Amino acid sequence: MAKLGLDQKMGDRYRERVAYLEFKEKSLARPRVVASRLPYFCSGCPHNTSTQVPEGSRAMAGIGCHFMALWMDRNTATFTHMGGEGAPWIGQAPFTSCPHVFANIGDGTYFHSGLLAIRAAVASGVSMTYKILYNDAVAMTGGQHVDGPLDPAMVSRQIAAEGVSPIVAVVDEKEPLPAGLKWAPGVTIRPREELDAVQRELREKKGVSAIIYVQTCATEKRRRRKRNEFPDPPKRVVINEAVCEGCGDCSVQSNCLSVEPLETEFGRKRTINQSSCNKDYSCLKGFCPSFVTVEGGTLKKGKAASSEGEAEFAFLPQPEQNLLDRPFGILVTGIGGMGVITIGQIVAMAAHLEGKGATVLDMSGLAQKFGPVMSHVRIARAPEELHSVRVGAGAADLVLGCDLVVTSGSEALSKMNDKSTQVLVNATVSPTAEFVKDPDWQLPGTHLQSDIVEVAGAKNVEFVPAGKLATALMGDAIATNMFMLGYAYQKGWVPLAESSLARAIELNGVAVEFNKKAFLWGRYAAADLARVEQLATPAEVIPISQAFSRNLDELIARRVEFLSAYQNSAYAARYSTLVERVRAAESRLGAGTVLTEAVARYYFKLMAYKDEYEVARLYADPSFARKIEAMFEGDYKLKFHLAPPIFNRPDPRTGEASKSQFGAWMMPAFRILAKLKGLRGTALDIFGYTEERRIERRLIADYEQTVSGLLEGLDHDNRKLAVEIAGIPEHIRGYGHVKRRHLDEAKKKEAGLLAAFRAQRSAARAA
Repeated sequence: MAKLGLDQKMGDRYRERVAYLEFKEKSLARPRVVASRLPYFCSGCPHNTSTQVPEGSRAMAGIGCHFMALWMDRNTATFTHMGGEGAPWIGQAPFTSCPHVFANIGDGTYFHSGLLAIRAAVASGVSMTYKILYNDAVAMTGGQHVDGPLDPAMVSRQIAAEGVSPIVAVVDEKEPLPAGLKWAPGVTIRPREELDAVQRELREKKGVSAIIYVQTCATEKRRRRKRNEFPDPPKRVVINEAVCEGCGDCSVQSNCLSVEPLETEFGRKRTINQSSCNKDYSCLKGFCPSFVTVEGGTLKKGKAASSEGEAEFAFLPQPEQNLLDRPFGILVTGIGGMGVITIGQIVAMAAHLEGKGATVLDMSGLAQKFGPVMSHVRIARAPEELHSVRVGAGAADLVLGCDLVVTSGSEALSKMNDKSTQVLVNATVSPTAEFVKDPDWQLPGTHLQSDIVEVAGAKNVEFVPAGKLATALMGDAIATNMFMLGYAYQKGWVPLAESSLARAIELNGVAVEFNKKAFLWGRYAAADLARVEQLATPAEVIPISQAFSRNLDELIARRVEFLSAYQNSAYAARYSTLVERVRAAESRLGAGTVLTEAVARYYFKLMAYKDEYEVARLYADPSFARKIEAMFEGDYKLKFHLAPPIFNRPDPRTGEASKSQFGAWMMPAFRILAKLKGLRGTALDIFGYTEERRIERRLIADYEQTVSGLLEGLDHDNRKLAVEIAGIPEHIRGYGHVKRRHLDEAKKKEAGLLAAFRAQRSAARAA
């Protein structure tokens, strides 16, 4: 019997090795588009703020969440073992001209062994500032409590006793400190907004100083709010996409992955993912008037709250069960914080309830921070049939791909085969960390899908818009993974009984009814996907900003209509005249309409510049009120975050304009201001005298002149360059100083393209 088990184990290892070598050979033979799911500071993560350093300063990472600052343009370098934070500076300081560094360290590492590194730094006499993050959790590995008693005041007393001075506690104002904390003598407490000023002060000090940054881990906040263990501010951020310019300054300010791209007829905008938002509100610092906070009320529940759809699936058939004649391997892939590990636990518990053998291996790493996570689940008729906990190469019977990027990675692909692996992939794309750094980021979704199909075979792969459907039906994207499990169960790909899975959800004890309903809707979708899609997204009037033009004529007509409302019919006629000139010139070449489309899009973009009258008109438009009413219910109030030139108070340090908050009384003001659009460009236009408005009017005239110049020498050879030049306004985005920065970069690019266009035309004439 023992020999049989050993032979079985050796056979499994041999087959796994063969499968791995076959996969490696296939993957090397074909070019693949690589998209990474790098871990990132989640929205509201205290490290997001605490790892930032003033311009000209340098920081050192260690081990833990703050290690991620190494790849985030934070002037942060090096990493160490746990407890070695800052220690490399002891050896480096005598050999560099840099007089001071910051060193990041988390509270878990500090309590474990980090205090020894601080003691060594004090003893060596180097000049540095330790930034000790007290985030109330071992956030990198699952949100456990720090071993032993620890509070920020205790940290201050300990490091003061070691000789650290001065010590400043920087506190998130949204989290009041508990009463009775006994701080070390001389400790000052400053609000989070003053972190930059505190760092500038401490970097001038000799010796070892410290900042104790007090803010609860953002992921833990969200978890505790779901359990009613943490205050949940009745305040949410919404972006008016009609006002948004897609500049990405909100992502720069917040470093937040809950600020997601939204593709519209008038270009890429931004939207807030209400399911993943941790209510940090730092995105409001983005210099843009499109941000609105909704205070009070609640998000409307998903369409599954009613029983309308459930009645149509009253006779849902039970799927055929897998006989489990051999161990069954399930790989669940996804993003940290979205319940991937929970799915693995529920499946394993259901197997246990049926008396079967089950193992779970969670590969999480930095998954807490939106990084990749995988759960290996193996099920057999009896525990003794399972000889490993990991799903081997080519050994997955089911892959639940809850995230496209992770599922298309080499690790997940290596578990698939084209004979016995069923792959279910969530086709709703979540942005990766690249979007925070690059507002023009595009995920190569079709290429990633092709990689999965090539490995597993087209007949074995299904792509379902699970994220979109689950959010629409349940009102929260967290339902996606349970929806996927229900879909796979109904297809007969999960070798367990429905009753066991339902009981496992109950034993999990978190959002039981919510998860049961998400599972059920997944089953409905597997039975009749088209009907579920119809129930989730019924026919409705789509705002003009989101509906896409079907052809060039419609594209032009929409913009003519928009500009007529923006100013008047004469202004719209100015637009259509130039566009028709380009269309006629391109028609004579007989080479399509790509240049006409480029001019139609980007001449409009310049002409519809968002001055005070236009921002007011877009807010006064009924579509904005309808959007808010569709999202929220109950008693709520709106607050607008604006930087009007009359009331603007520049930042004393940067000199740049700063935003202020205005109440719901702004809506009547918007309606009045919108009616004054006729003053635009006249002597009575008080806003038109600002430098920004003068530049915007000049850009329109310059574009008209540039396009006229392009048409004079347009031919088949230089048309591609002409299209690039016509598309330059795409890169002129934002408001105020953000727009000026983008304008400078766009003009440099335009100058190079124009020079190339002229050189090409001269060469053609010479020939």
